[in-house]
Amino acid sequence: MSTPGGVAMAKSVAVVLFEGVEELDFVGPWEVFTMAGLVTRGDVTAFTVAERAGLVKCAKGLQVVAEFAFEDCPKADIVLVPGGLATRVEVDNPEMIAFLSKMDARAEYTTSVCTGALLLDKAGILKGLRATTHWGSISELKATGTETIENTRFVDNGRVITSSGVSAGIDMSLHLVGKIWGAEVAKATQKYMEYYPEPPAWD
Repeated sequence: MSTPGGVAMAKSVAVVLFEGVEELDFVGPWEVFTMAGLVTRGDVTAFTVAERAGLVKCAKGLQVVAEFAFEDCPKADIVLVPGGLATRVEVDNPEMIAFLSKMDARAEYTTSVCTGALLLDKAGILKGLRATTHWGSISELKATGTETIENTRFVDNGRVITSSGVSAGIDMSLHLVGKIWGAEVAKATQKYMEYYPEPPAWD
């Protein structure tokens, strides 16, 4: 798929992992972006990266493989930073913060899910911007001095987009798909995912 001016719309997505990362924070967006790749017939490639390549154990016990290490990670058009309780450790990891700063400088879009926003803040990426995070961590984000928006699924600053907790990353990713490839691609991606949230009836 191309823009009317003939500029290629193919995008690469770097999904940043770390020990204790919340599973759905990155698996949900991964599904959105790779499904959009099927809809656009190959316009999306996604890969995982961590401080060291290899096995990463997530918050709920899922084990996944980081394809790249920070030192050999290729440039990405979209950077996705998930969250989880382990972000409280990663905010003090200079390797992580330096990596995010470097990736952001070369990316078209930098995004976060849940407390991934705390990592973006520490890397200076949220300076002068508005942001959101998981409802349980709003006070932590406010304490950094970042203008924090509550009760929203995501906050779009143009090239930096943050989302609230866990499943909100799916909404944010669909929004970004729509920004890049248009509403029809976003709607088709949503349809193939059968993502039409309806709360269960507890009554």
